Amino acid sequence: MATFLSSLKKSAKRRLTQQVADLTGAPGVKLTARSSSLNHYSSSSSLIIYLLVIFFIYLSYRKHVLLGIAGKDFVILAASKAAMRGPTVLKAEDDKTRQLNKHTLMAFSGESGDTVQFAEYIQANAALYSMRNDTELNPSAVANFVRGELARSLRSRSPYTVNLLLGGIDPVTEKPHLYWVDYLASLAPLPYAAHGYAQYYCLSILDKHHHPDCSLEEGLALLTLCTDELKRRLPIDYKGMLVKVVTKDGVQEISVDNDKVVRSA
Repeated sequence: MATFLSSLKKSAKRRLTQQVADLTGAPGVKLTARSSSLNHYSSSSSLIIYLLVIFFIYLSYRKHVLLGIAGKDFVILAASKAAMRGPTVLKAEDDKTRQLNKHTLMAFSGESGDTVQFAEYIQANAALYSMRNDTELNPSAVANFVRGELARSLRSRSPYTVNLLLGGIDPVTEKPHLYWVDYLASLAPLPYAAHGYAQYYCLSILDKHHHPDCSLEEGLALLTLCTDELKRRLPIDYKGMLVKVVTKDGVQEISVDNDKVVRSA
């Protein structure tokens, strides 16, 4: 037990060092015995500090915005364009989506390296399946494959810290499907979904206005209500939204007015 708590203390110190570097912009910052009193804490206190550090790191992964809306014959996925590390915007035109096949699209958020690596891994495996079997995986099959890979990595020494929205149209039934997946490998089919800060501001709007038979025009209008609310209340510049729509004809990008000025509440 003492060895386990000692390793937790060291891990907490490393994570805290990284968080300080992210917030100060100084990658060379090191926590010494004078600047950090981790070495003087009891084992129970070290465990509490470790859990708090993990909690704040988890909150930092929620700074992205992902939105998904499923309608009568379409799925809309929208993702914020800003690529951020701590308080710094590294890129203002980041594409947080990957097209897995003609009728399936995935949007992701989380730790930068994990997101891109995991998304490209899923994209490559979906393409490999299509080439080997001369058929495409439907959205349900892709979602369960993604969930299985996340569950497997969660039980390894290097789990992926990735949250996902996966949407698509079944090529046989032509019905829309939207799946919410988090970094703990939880999978849920939903009529609308959100990740990151969008959960706090948009779910109540979606609860009130969404209905399963809404048209594409109504879905885009509902998305505009959500993005306007984010601009009005979210104190973070997420550089606008990248919006893509999946229909029976495939995936297409929809242009939106990201420069629209919304009056404050």
